[in-house]
Amino acid sequence: MRIVSWNVNGIRAAMKKDFKESLQNFSTDILCLQETKAQDEQVREALEPVSGYYLVSNSAERKGYSGTAILSKTEPLSVKYDMGIEEHDQEGRVIAAEYNNFYLVTVYTPNSGSELKRLDYRQKWDADFLNYLKQLEKSKPVIVCGDLNVAHRDIDLARPKPNYNKSAGYTQAEINGLDNLVNAGFIDTFRFSNPEKVKYSWWSYRAGARGNNVGWRIDYFLTSESLSSNIQNTDILNDVMGSDHCPVQLDIDV
Repeated sequence: MRIVSWNVNGIRAAMKKDFKESLQNFSTDILCLQETKAQDEQVREALEPVSGYYLVSNSAERKGYSGTAILSKTEPLSVKYDMGIEEHDQEGRVIAAEYNNFYLVTVYTPNSGSELKRLDYRQKWDADFLNYLKQLEKSKPVIVCGDLNVAHRDIDLARPKPNYNKSAGYTQAEINGLDNLVNAGFIDTFRFSNPEKVKYSWWSYRAGARGNNVGWRIDYFLTSESLSSNIQNTDILNDVMGSDHCPVQLDIDV
């Protein structure tokens, strides 16, 4: 099975670019989207030209903000929206789709914001999200994908020293949140398969960052440890344009 995850930075904007062509090129069984920036009915309307997939969408209460979606060639057995925690469930950030042998969770993790104003909330989110995943894992192995809004190690961003504990996405508190996921048995599949490879998934729109490859790896596939031997291939598709993020891909035998 091939699963692709992509923060599209607005599904309606993406559809006006080469989204449909990119989807065909992915040859994917499931596509997970983050930051759809549209209400559920607007997501459905935007994706109307796309055929052959079941669509589930989770939109934020605030219009034009956040939001996640899953396009799947196989209809999920069940779908859960959000974490069941009111303070986290207003922004359409989580979908869990159940399949025969696993849960697939797509997530758009909150950004800690300018001047790290939302860092305290982010730490609460990280702890609650880990608990949520461990509850799912009691039933079936879990595959998690999406924009986790954190670079895990120095190798995962072009300029670690000037950003450490100063920029959202590379504070020790956020790193600890991802450490906790890994320590709880979730495998960072790209780093598992490519221990030394430098590849990024997000670039600022400022100062030609993408052209100069001044980027961050903040988009991930994580899997339950029990699936480690099932991982076939993982990649960051950084030649795919259309967003400030590029897609990430996991091929896995499930």
